[in-house]
Amino acid sequence: MGYDAIVLAGGAAQRLGGADKPALSVGGRALLDRVLDACAGATRTVVVGGRRATARPVTWAREDPPGGGPLAALAAGLRRTSADRVLVLSADLPFLDRHTVQALLDGAAGAHGAEGTLLRDPDGRDQPLVAAYRAEPLRRELALLAAEHGTLHGLPLRALTAELDLARLTAADPLASFDCDTWDDLAAARARIREHGNVLDEWITAVKNELGIDVDVDTKTLLDLARDAAHGVARPAAPLTTFLIGYAAARAEATGAEPAQAVAEAARKASELALRWAAENSTDGTGSTGGTGGTDTAAGDGSGSG
Repeated sequence: MGYDAIVLAGGAAQRLGGADKPALSVGGRALLDRVLDACAGATRTVVVGGRRATARPVTWAREDPPGGGPLAALAAGLRRTSADRVLVLSADLPFLDRHTVQALLDGAAGAHGAEGTLLRDPDGRDQPLVAAYRAEPLRRELALLAAEHGTLHGLPLRALTAELDLARLTAADPLASFDCDTWDDLAAARARIREHGNVLDEWITAVKNELGIDVDVDTKTLLDLARDAAHGVARPAAPLTTFLIGYAAARAEATGAEPAQAVAEAARKASELALRWAAENSTDGTGSTGGTGGTDTAAGDGSGSG
């Protein structure tokens, strides 16, 4: 089942001194772009807020007048959608991933009688801006609230969620609901992605996003190849070899090969070549290992016989 996504990106960011929060970067990528990557499977993505450059095409919307709060922004975005399920996200979620998004969507589709599924953070708090809703109940309740109050401007999100029958999801990743409301939050997010266990995955994702490619990267295979090339040939051979692997894989993909398999096959060939290269450097051409003094001994014998 398809879905549309609404990303709310027009808040005042008062706790950040009015900074343009969606444009603040974590791991070299704007917060908004990180969220857009998490919902890349949406049929249509509507961003409610000021227009700006984004990593992928989106539809823009704005509540009228601007600054009316999350319900007014949500209603403005909802008018641009047509799918039966709507993913609703804030634009300041640096660690939201596609697995969590899919779990929310699956919950919204499969929960018996539920009108949506929202994420529950590690402290047990509901996160209505990390949620998937059925579109029809969402439209119904927004219309009823507008009729009851005369406007949606200034109304809190709980006015909506209190009227919906919602399931809750606890994410496998406790950071999925982490949002950047303060400068301390932003600093914590930036520090987190540079931790040893995260930095390579974060860097690879950032590079893929920057280059506009979507391919599974077998990090261990490529690191092993780089090691073999560096140790068996020369240190500069490592980055040059991995570049050639990418080029060869792209050519193979153009002929119909599956990208991940093409990378694996090219890496295998290059790694075996590096090992053969290293093996030659460690022998004297006759099978004897270098460094035994065989050649030097022969030279010594020759001089002594004179």
